[in-house]
Amino acid sequence: MIRVFAQDALPGELARQIAQLEQDAWPSENSVADVLHDPALTPTIMALVLDHEVLASLALLHKQICHAGREFRAVGLSAVTTRADVRGRGYGRELVVAAHQHIAASSADLGIFTCDRPQQRFYERAGWQLLPGTVLIGGTPEAPFRSDRPDFDVDKVTMGDFFSPLAREHKAAFVGADVEIYPGELDRLW
Repeated sequence: MIRVFAQDALPGELARQIAQLEQDAWPSENSVADVLHDPALTPTIMALVLDHEVLASLALLHKQICHAGREFRAVGLSAVTTRADVRGRGYGRELVVAAHQHIAASSADLGIFTCDRPQQRFYERAGWQLLPGTVLIGGTPEAPFRSDRPDFDVDKVTMGDFFSPLAREHKAAFVGADVEIYPGELDRLW
């Protein structure tokens, strides 16, 4: 079953399991008790749960962005992960499809995020589109963090979809462009 929570309403045991999933996927010196995502991004946590066990999780991070002279309500996928012992069973895809549907049903104009190039097909099969040549600029205006940084272990690609009439009308402005999302220091490149 897919469960959806505002980050600040996430039940303790699910929060612990999700934090552990993220720590296992992206080891850091931070404790698994630390905040998952910046509260300023109004995180929505989605988890695929079976028998009280989190098998896969992701975060939807929300931010008003300005691009090509217009304001857009953007949502980014972040921390998409599946528990190592159940990978390859379709749980991650099911969750990412549900996230696409959740964003489409919301008031968001668009969903936009990066992934490692080898994961592009996975996201396309879940309903997302490649935005060729698009670079997300995260971090902050004072300390930008580009998705095309040469020091990444794997090349990144930008994926997205356009849900509102405004976003669909201006889709071409997002292709092959630098898109400033500036989610902050905690979720530097959502």
